[in-house]
Amino acid sequence: MKNSDTSAQTTPTVQVIGRMFTLLEILAGREESVSLKEISEKSGLHPSTAHRILNDLATGRFVERPAAGSYRLGMRLLELGNLVKARLSVRDAALIPMRELHKLTQQPVNLSMRQGDEIVYVERAYSERSGMQVVRAIGGHAPLHLTSVGKLFLAFDDPQRLRSYATRTGLPGHTRNSITQLAALERELSKARQYGIARDNEELELGVRCMAAGIYDDQNKLIAGLSISAPADRLDESWLPKLQATAHEISVGLGYSQERKKP
Repeated sequence: MKNSDTSAQTTPTVQVIGRMFTLLEILAGREESVSLKEISEKSGLHPSTAHRILNDLATGRFVERPAAGSYRLGMRLLELGNLVKARLSVRDAALIPMRELHKLTQQPVNLSMRQGDEIVYVERAYSERSGMQVVRAIGGHAPLHLTSVGKLFLAFDDPQRLRSYATRTGLPGHTRNSITQLAALERELSKARQYGIARDNEELELGVRCMAAGIYDDQNKLIAGLSISAPADRLDESWLPKLQATAHEISVGLGYSQERKKP
């Protein structure tokens, strides 16, 4: 009998929480304020019920009333969102997915970020028991135009910034495959923009090839790149879909939304 009483007390509470989420989702779907009548119609709630819940949310600043009978999301949600964002770390979000990708490929997986004119390796997933591997040291760096992740960042620079980079660095080469001419680099970056991936074809180091996909934050800004490095004759094109899926998984963990992506 006691369990029955507990269930009876809990069910209405859960129902109210569900309705609250529904109302917040409706408000989130519109940039401008929404009238109580429209909220009631979309939620299927009686106007008095919707009004009562919205008023409770307004008390906690989760909802605002810019005018009588209309509602929009409140500043408290922004405050909470910023707290969550501050706790998010690209490295923390990437570590487990990177390890899973390494298990699949048995090749090192690198997490890199842009620092000025270079890429810096901030994390890696690899196995010391594996055979021949291409392991990038954490904290190591390399020119943007010679790396797969670096090309992703350059691909999203505007033409003037790209020309400035080329002038500033001189596009030095490390191997006979290095791209050292601006026109050739522009063609390479055009493909990176088109397909959303980039490659290093033995441009940084002979015998080593890489493929990379971008990681985006909650503002849909490119903030890092995920790459697989392997001996040139071992890089398998079948890894590419999984690499892209893993980069997307990390991005979603950082708040990225495909719906907010600009055309």
